[in-house]
Amino acid sequence: MLAPAGLLAACNTIVMNPAGDIANQQANLIVVSTVLMLLIIVPVIALTILFAWRYRKSNTSAPYKPEWDHSTRLELLIWGAPLLIIIARGLITWISTHLLDPYRPLHRLDSERPIAANTKVLEVEVVALDWKWLFIYPELGIATVNELATPVDVPVRFKITASTVMNSFYIPAMAGQIYAMPSMQTTLHGVMNKTGVYDGFSANYSGAGFSNMRFKLHALDQAGFDAWVAKVKTGNGALDRGTYLALEKPTIKDAPRYFKSVEAQLFDAVVNRCVEPGSVCMTQQMHADAHRHAGATVEHQLAVASKQEICTTPINSVKTN
Repeated sequence: MLAPAGLLAACNTIVMNPAGDIANQQANLIVVSTVLMLLIIVPVIALTILFAWRYRKSNTSAPYKPEWDHSTRLELLIWGAPLLIIIARGLITWISTHLLDPYRPLHRLDSERPIAANTKVLEVEVVALDWKWLFIYPELGIATVNELATPVDVPVRFKITASTVMNSFYIPAMAGQIYAMPSMQTTLHGVMNKTGVYDGFSANYSGAGFSNMRFKLHALDQAGFDAWVAKVKTGNGALDRGTYLALEKPTIKDAPRYFKSVEAQLFDAVVNRCVEPGSVCMTQQMHADAHRHAGATVEHQLAVASKQEICTTPINSVKTN
């Protein structure tokens, strides 16, 4: 019985021992759900063993009731206990679904510290490339590849998209996973409460380099984060559209890279698939299509109104030669 425990001893249990409040709430939800399920599973297993032992063939003293077919107490126990557990789990799921909505802004740093009204949220734009991660800090004017840093106890809002195929952005120590999809933008809120270096990766298969699509999250104190930003700004690279198009090409096992400046609105161009020169952004195309549709609708309404006017003209008012 100790052998499985020994094998599990080497496992990384970061999901159940996270460093961020959102992931901690998710871990607590797993524990509560497991305990509620065990309230049924353990008694059923115990009673199964008990019944098999009590009514074994060699136990001739066990009561034999071939005409027995109903027990109100057993019916209440068999159906009442699971029903109560389902109700409890339903309430917990409904509450947690809203509180842990990835699009919902954070209202606390942890269970004891609410977020002050004037707290500034750190915004990070994330692009899932083949097969690497691009992180853009629009307010700081920097970008990195396969390396992410956030200050502890500072709320972070991730705006996430993908360049070609769907991936899943996941930092187990910080928050749950959320899909990164081309031509779309998803959002994830999170916060780190402990300093350290944590793993992040794609949790959705996306091709040959998927297994190496990993990055490191550096959770730093404010002084450490400021020093990290200063280090990134000393880099030689500038992330403009041309550089992004080169970066977008599939590569595997990319080392971390720094860009000391980022072209404005690059992330929006990635989402709208108009990074290449001369390409039309999706928003512009949809706006033009909406105007064409509106114009066609007006013309159709005028034509219908004209026909209705002709059809309702009295016959005796029509002049003939």
